[in-house]
Amino acid sequence: MKRMILASGSPRRKELLQMLEVPFEVLVSDTKEVITKNEPAEVTKELSYQKAMAVAEQVEEGIIIGADTVVSIDGKILGKPADTEEAREMIYKLQGKSHMVYTGVTVIAKSGDMVSASSFAEGTKVNVAPMTENEIEAYISTDEPYDKAGAYGIQGLFGKFIEGIKGDYFNVVGLPVHRLYEELKKFDTSYNILNSVKDKEIEDLL
Repeated sequence: MKRMILASGSPRRKELLQMLEVPFEVLVSDTKEVITKNEPAEVTKELSYQKAMAVAEQVEEGIIIGADTVVSIDGKILGKPADTEEAREMIYKLQGKSHMVYTGVTVIAKSGDMVSASSFAEGTKVNVAPMTENEIEAYISTDEPYDKAGAYGIQGLFGKFIEGIKGDYFNVVGLPVHRLYEELKKFDTSYNILNSVKDKEIEDLL
C-alpha cells in the first residue's frame, strides 16, 4: 500500500479519514490560497488541489489528499469567521433557512516525476431552524464557531439547530468519506484487497 498523506491540519478530517482503517500521516503546507473560480463547488476543488499539490511537491511518492469546505447561501460563500461580529452575521444569515455545504477533495498520486490528480466536490443541503437572538448570542460566545466554515459545526453544539440535511453528513463535517473511499480505490487496488481480507475474516466467523 502506498504512503498516504492527509494535507490538512483539521482534527475533524483526521478523525473521518481514520474511518477508512488505513494508515496515513498528516503533512500541512502553508501555501497561499488563490481563488480564481466563482462557483462554490469549483472554489473548493481549486483550493483542495492547491493544498494537495503543495504537499506533493515536498514528497517523493505517495497518495496525497487535500480538502476544503465552504458554506454557501444566497450565492455567497461563507468561510471561517474572523471575529465575533462576523460569526454573528453568518449565523443570522443561516438561521431559519436552507444552505449548501461543499467540500472539494483532490487526490494526487505521486511516484517520482509521475503525478496524477483527480478532484471532485460533494454538496449537502442543510436546513437550519429559526433561532432567537439569545440562542445566537449564546452560541457565538462559545469557541465552536471560529475554526469552521459558516461559523458552525454540525457535529457540535450547533447540532440542536439542524432540522435536517439532504446528502452526506460527513461532507458537512469536512470530508465526504464514501466518495473519497471510492476515489482512492481508483488509485490503489490495495484498498480492494483490504476489503477482500476483511470479507474473508467475516466468512470464517460464520
